Amino acid sequence: MTAACDETSCRYCQEKTLCTSKIRLFRDLPEQAQEKLVAHAIMSRHPKDQILIHEGQRIDSIIIIRKGRLKTCRLDPNGEEHVLDILHDGQAIWHDMFLKDPVYHYSVVCVTDVSICEIRREEFLDLLKQQPETAMSLIQMLSTELSEAKEKTLLLSIRDPEVRLAGFLLDRDTRCIGPFISMRLDDIAASISLRPETVSRNLTKLEKKGLIRRIGQGKIQVIDRPTLQLLFQSASAD
Repeated sequence: MTAACDETSCRYCQEKTLCTSKIRLFRDLPEQAQEKLVAHAIMSRHPKDQILIHEGQRIDSIIIIRKGRLKTCRLDPNGEEHVLDILHDGQAIWHDMFLKDPVYHYSVVCVTDVSICEIRREEFLDLLKQQPETAMSLIQMLSTELSEAKEKTLLLSIRDPEVRLAGFLLDRDTRCIGPFISMRLDDIAASISLRPETVSRNLTKLEKKGLIRRIGQGKIQVIDRPTLQLLFQSASAD
């Protein structure tokens, strides 16, 4: 289902705020420029488990998650899925759009029912030509994301599954909105290249140590971040 973004369907419009103001890619743009982008945005809703983007598809828009969660993933030659990231409300998918012939190098799948807004790539590039001072902010942001990618590579190099899981939970706790990490066991396992049963066993260890709390199915709360951080830093430094 698609529609123009309007006040009856968009909580950001109802709250008189701009979804773009919450996203690193857009927040340094003047408010007038953000309003122009949002005015032409297309809103759509998608059910859980729908493949929103297929690997190899051309990138022609920036996807803003208004509500819900998406995962980016790839399949290896054996058909095994590898989750690259889980994205939630207020985050955007835009990587590689600055390439000459941009295509997605991963698939995008709805983890929950999802509402999104799409801003056309060409409209954003045209706006950048009018706002060249924004280019420096983009360079800084790309540098930050490169650093985050290196951190994930280091995380996956840790052999101890409990320590790897601790590092992952620390990262997700920082990035998630609200007090809970909402992820299925399979998605956590795929994100850090562990088996689901290994993740389950080590979640139990961390819970017994009083570092986390599992609340129902698919929700985890970090309750002792300093000790979890100490576990990760001391063990990963060995």
